Amino acid sequence: MRPSHWLSAPALACLLWSGGLARAEADTKPLKEVASFGSLQAPTVEAARDQAAKWYASVGGKDQKAFDAIWATDRSVLDRVSQTLALGNPEAAKILKEANDLNGPAPEGVPALVKDKKTDNFLRANLALAYAKALSNRRVFEEAQLALASVKPEQVVDPAAYFFVRAVAEYSLMNKSESDAAILRLLEDVTEAPERYRMVAALMHFDMLTWQDDDLGWVSRKMNVIADRLEINRGGEKTRKMQKEVLVRLEEMIKEKENQQKQQQSGGS
Repeated sequence: MRPSHWLSAPALACLLWSGGLARAEADTKPLKEVASFGSLQAPTVEAARDQAAKWYASVGGKDQKAFDAIWATDRSVLDRVSQTLALGNPEAAKILKEANDLNGPAPEGVPALVKDKKTDNFLRANLALAYAKALSNRRVFEEAQLALASVKPEQVVDPAAYFFVRAVAEYSLMNKSESDAAILRLLEDVTEAPERYRMVAALMHFDMLTWQDDDLGWVSRKMNVIADRLEINRGGEKTRKMQKEVLVRLEEMIKEKENQQKQQQSGGS
């Protein structure tokens, strides 16, 4: 899409609503949360700092100087919260370090600390979001999706990031209905979502409107999924099954094309 054809995020949001996303909501697999317009708002920096300070004190955190240094920066609230989690919980620190290590092996599965529902909600939910965001940046989308699915957006300090990262992960895994559901909630439920999130989410939705099953576009998208898996050294049975699906479909398309040419030649003669 050429830049001259781009619309502002508010205009795209209106098109999303009038152009079919809202009407398709009933056909979209829900994210298991009840949506209501403007229901999610990120806490202010001060409120997030208070939440982080309360959690840090609850785990016996005593390095006030390090805590203050984290919150004196101008980094995003999510970054500051994740750094606080790493400061107060060694296991969380290890999880985030591995997730952000571009040269390390891609983590497999969701960490036990995130899956354990007995874990403090502030730690579990925000660790899941920070973990998923880091993995998404590395194109490790399966674990990113699973981590976010294990917590609720109402529990995180950045609900816009939650829905955006989830939409990207589902989109990259070719889960159209799940991605559209996340996009819908990002555009309708999250107040003051960043413009860049809204723009990219809208573009993903418009792209998915063109998706068709088993056409060349499907083949291309499936090959991208395979490439992502091979990039992180996941060439196991699941990847081989995807490769076989692509090869079978390509053979079918070649056969269909040959039959069309035969019919045309027969008609011409």
